[in-house]
Amino acid sequence: MKNIRTICTFLFGVMVLLFFGLVYPHHLHYQEQYQLFLFDGTYVWEIMKQPGGIADLLGRFSTQFFLFAWIGALIIAILLSAVQLLALQLNSSWTNQTAKSNEGWLYGLSFAPSCLLWLYLLDENALFSGVWAVLITLLAAWGIAKSAKGRTRYILLIIAIPILYWMVGPVCIPFPIDSLWTSVHYYRYPTVFPILLWAASLSVFIFTLTIHICHRWINASSSYVVTLCSFALAATCMGYLIWRDSNFKAEKVMQYDFMACHQQWNRIIETINKEKPNNQIGVTVQNLALAMHGMLLDHMFEYNQNGIAGLLPDVKTDATSPLPTAEAFYQLGMINVAQRTVFEAQEAILDFQKSGRCYKRLAQTNLINGSYEVARKYLMALQKTLFYRKWANETLALLENEKAIANHPEYGRLRQMAYKEDFYFSDHVTPEMLESLYFSNTDNGMAYQYLIAYYLLTGDREGLNHFNSKKR
Repeated sequence: MKNIRTICTFLFGVMVLLFFGLVYPHHLHYQEQYQLFLFDGTYVWEIMKQPGGIADLLGRFSTQFFLFAWIGALIIAILLSAVQLLALQLNSSWTNQTAKSNEGWLYGLSFAPSCLLWLYLLDENALFSGVWAVLITLLAAWGIAKSAKGRTRYILLIIAIPILYWMVGPVCIPFPIDSLWTSVHYYRYPTVFPILLWAASLSVFIFTLTIHICHRWINASSSYVVTLCSFALAATCMGYLIWRDSNFKAEKVMQYDFMACHQQWNRIIETINKEKPNNQIGVTVQNLALAMHGMLLDHMFEYNQNGIAGLLPDVKTDATSPLPTAEAFYQLGMINVAQRTVFEAQEAILDFQKSGRCYKRLAQTNLINGSYEVARKYLMALQKTLFYRKWANETLALLENEKAIANHPEYGRLRQMAYKEDFYFSDHVTPEMLESLYFSNTDNGMAYQYLIAYYLLTGDREGLNHFNSKKR
């Protein structure tokens, strides 16, 4: 079987594709929503001029496709497969061994860099620039090995290192110097040392050195059966490590957040009927979906509740948990509160990027509030994106068109439901706030459901009786 290594690489790629497409899709959506890739010269140059800028630019460009999980999974599968193939080719080129030396019991080690990158990507704060950095470094090393021999090869390598450092950062010189690694955009936390990425870059050299030392033994054992067994062993180890280190709880939370973001209320109901959520974001989204269907008061106690925190939790100073709460504020008609919550969530993004999701919602809230110039600012930025451009163009046509906004099924409804009078705002949502919202427009069934649910969850009979007397 001449193509045994090709088949093994293909099988590895399929494993990666299925994992991120079926098991971990919402981690990809999570990555996409916390960046805003702009087709803009200034934006591109600001990224490229930094150390590791080329890898960062390619990482951000690729991440925008994670809006569609299967496309994102395919991109990851292709890149990780390419890393494995290059690690294999690099061994032959730099050690002057034949392709046959890449077979045998140590063949499975060629998957080590890709496996470590896979483990690296399990972390929602690991950025895709790290994968591109390793791939570009391998491409450069392979190109040098192919184009020169002897001393010339090492001279070219020395010349290439500073260029590569600008392109990909310290991945090209895998020394664990903390100040080098934390200054490059590999991880969402700027001060965190990405140890798995460092290990992935180092493993390429270890693999090449191991093959070089053991090539005689490998040649003696190189058969297709042995190579296949080596791959099977590597695949088993990879599968165990990946499954052990996967954060399935976070994946579930991200699923609820994704469904709320895309207003998939029916899908949320189907999901909670299969498995009742027991985390704050899940319960918040669950109650929002029930309310959107007018089912909250009839069915809320059939599901897990988290007190009033399951309705409208207190907003925390992070970039993740406020967004489902902001969605509830938005659907209730609390437009200013939703706007503030989304804005603060975006400012809390740890690597100081902007968010396509947040820009879109901020454009909507400003449109509803009549702040058309502010909405225009966000929409013009979204016009420079690949996947938000069409929506931005359609929404720009609504600016200052009061009749079109009034007739819009979402914006017109929310504008009518919004507060009509100012009030003192509290970070902790009170029944008085919901009551004021309801009496601003008594057709606001969402506000009514949330207010009654608030009284039921707190056991405040007096407050409920007082509201009923005012309602009459």
